[in-house]
Amino acid sequence: MVSTERRNRTRYPLKLPITVRAAGAAEILTESKDVSSHGVYFVVDQSLKTGSSLELLMTLPPEITRGDPVRIRCEARVQRTETLAGGVGVAAKIERYRFLPGKRRKAS
Repeated sequence: MVSTERRNRTRYPLKLPITVRAAGAAEILTESKDVSSHGVYFVVDQSLKTGSSLELLMTLPPEITRGDPVRIRCEARVQRTETLAGGVGVAAKIERYRFLPGKRRKAS
């Protein structure tokens, strides 16, 4: 059997802290395993329903932004899940995002 790759975006193996908020669930703190321009993959302790809406909060580091870290809030949807030895792997599609205001440093 031949496996066909369905992804059409480059994925980057970035370990970024993520806060996950799902409807009716407590806030979950986790870390991304990889990120693309339209999605993110992470592992959580509890199962999330395929198709459910999520809010993801993360900070893009200077290595990506080529400047100061940038906080973003994403509206995402669970595309698929997989049971892993250490939890549940979640692939989420980012549907919208917005940049959040950061703390500005005072000029010296």
